[in-house]
Amino acid sequence: MSGLQILAFLSGLAGLGATIGATVSNEWRATSRASSVITATWVLQGLWTNCAGNAIGALHCRPHHSILQVQGYIQACRGLMIAAVCLGFFGTIFALVGMKCTKIGGSDKNKARIACCAGVNFILSGLCSVSACSLYAHRITSEFFDPMFMAQKYELGAALFIGWAGSILCILGGSILCFSIANSFKKRHSQANYIYKGAVSHSHISSYPRGQSKSVNERPPPDYSNSSRVQHFDKNAYV
Repeated sequence: MSGLQILAFLSGLAGLGATIGATVSNEWRATSRASSVITATWVLQGLWTNCAGNAIGALHCRPHHSILQVQGYIQACRGLMIAAVCLGFFGTIFALVGMKCTKIGGSDKNKARIACCAGVNFILSGLCSVSACSLYAHRITSEFFDPMFMAQKYELGAALFIGWAGSILCILGGSILCFSIANSFKKRHSQANYIYKGAVSHSHISSYPRGQSKSVNERPPPDYSNSSRVQHFDKNAYV
C-alpha cells in the first residue's frame, strides 16, 4: 500500500500546483487573438487583474480597482480557489505525516487517521477548484451564446483547463489515499478474525495427543473390568 500512497501524494501535489497556477493566472477568459490582420490585439482577464497584449509581445496588466466593484461570480471564484489552495496545502502536509513510508505520525492507527484526513482534504480541494472553474466557464459561455449581449464577448482561457486538470488530480489522489487506508483496515480485520478463530480451534484440540482428535459423536470404547473377564472365562464355561 505504500506505492499507492506515494502515487496519491504525487497526484495531490501535482493537483495543488495546477490549482495555484490557475489561481494566479491572468487568462481565465480571453478575446480572440485574430481580431485584426494588421495589429492583432487581445484582452485577458483573470481573477485579480485585467491584461491587454498585442502581437509584438507587450503585455500591460492592471489589478481590479476595488473588491466591492468586482462582480459577484468573480468574488465567489476567488473564495473557492483560495479554499482549494488551502485545503490542498493541508492535505499535502497530512499526507506526508500519514504515509507508511514516513517515520513521523506515531502509531499505525494514528497514521491511518491522518492519511484519511489528507485524502478528504484533497477531495474537497478538487471539488472547490472544479466548482470555481465551472462557474466561471458557465458565465463565459452564457454571455457568448446570448444574442442580446452586446458587450465584449470572451472565450475560455487556459487557466480554466489548468484548474480542471488540477481538480481531477486532487480528487484522484484523495480517492486513492482513502481507498488504500480502507483496504488496509479490511486486511487487518480479516487477519484478526483468522488469528482469533485459530486460537479457538487450538484450544479445543490442545487437551488431546498430537495428531489425534476427539469426535463429538464418537462413543467411548467398552470398559472390560477384571470381574467380567473372570466371569467370562470361569471354569463353569467348559462344563
